[in-house]
Amino acid sequence: MNLVKQLPSIPTPYSSSSPCTKKSHHIFNLNISCSFSNNNNSAPPFSSSPFTEKHSFERYQRDSWLYNNPTASLCSNQPDDNSSTSIRENDIALQLPELKKLLQVLRNKRGEESGNGNGKRKLGNVFLVGTGPGDPELLTLKAMRVIESADLLLYDRLVSNDVLELVKGDARLLYVGKTAGYHSRTQEEIHELLLSFAEVGATVVRLKGGDPLVFGRGGEEMDFLQQQGIQVKVIPGITAASGIAAELGIPLTHRGVANSVRFLTGHSRKGGTDPLFVAEHAADPDSTLVVYMGLSTLPALARKLMLNGLPSNIPAVAVERGTTPQQRMVFAELKDLMDEVTSAGLVSPTLIIIGKVIALSPFWPETSKEAIPILETRQSS
Repeated sequence: MNLVKQLPSIPTPYSSSSPCTKKSHHIFNLNISCSFSNNNNSAPPFSSSPFTEKHSFERYQRDSWLYNNPTASLCSNQPDDNSSTSIRENDIALQLPELKKLLQVLRNKRGEESGNGNGKRKLGNVFLVGTGPGDPELLTLKAMRVIESADLLLYDRLVSNDVLELVKGDARLLYVGKTAGYHSRTQEEIHELLLSFAEVGATVVRLKGGDPLVFGRGGEEMDFLQQQGIQVKVIPGITAASGIAAELGIPLTHRGVANSVRFLTGHSRKGGTDPLFVAEHAADPDSTLVVYMGLSTLPALARKLMLNGLPSNIPAVAVERGTTPQQRMVFAELKDLMDEVTSAGLVSPTLIIIGKVIALSPFWPETSKEAIPILETRQSS
């Protein structure tokens, strides 16, 4: 049994329209006529993504202060499977002059301030801020205050455009997102950027989708900066597992049904296969398994889970762009999930949840509930 659904749009006070009509963050008024299409010349589904994708028009509008010739950069950076390295290097080469200029401005400003005091250099703060799974209304009040106070914000691919619209007009935005096959900057370059701006006294905000310390490399950035003497403050965000499960009415734990929950990454470091090795320990029918970034490894992971004792008919769901108006979801038994995901054409970002608790969701097919022993378990608990 399976179910493919797209939730209706829920009106919010935030608009997902083009940022051209909103407040400026050092944005040039560009008249761009070049096309933003893939090589197959077909528009991707749900192209009005709330997220800042690697080649989106919105991204370059926000980052245009970095480029001497932003129009050329926009038109030359078309998606190309064979050019992701050259795109990244080209971006960095274009951005370096402006980044150095901004560093010098901040350095001079801090120098003047210290000249009026005791002359002691004051280091800036770095905030690692979780922006939640996509819905801007899921931001914490503390996150909003920090975003509004920043001098420079480094943001990831899964930070929604609506969240970026909360940034004050004189702050600088810098895209450092990663996606499969394209890293706009390496992790080491991100470390150095955070350090360089903090050393000249800037308030630097590192925006990450979900929670910064759940599969977001926030721990690596925090460890690096603290070793350099930079104070790091973490503002937690609602991780995708909690936000998306709540949106679908799925309790991650439930008395008598699931006594634990486990978060698993579908990607391994250096592109290896190690996420699959934990499957034998994760195949617990009394636990809920949440797989982040797991589309590519789902077929192998599902097979291994079933091979290690997880029932093939256990409920599962895959959710694309969770908590946003573009959310799509596929419900199916584990053995059928990959086929249904492929049929529906789900793309990243997609979260996968596996476990008996999914049958508690109002979106789980009623006909499937009769085949799942969860109902008997729930009644007897």
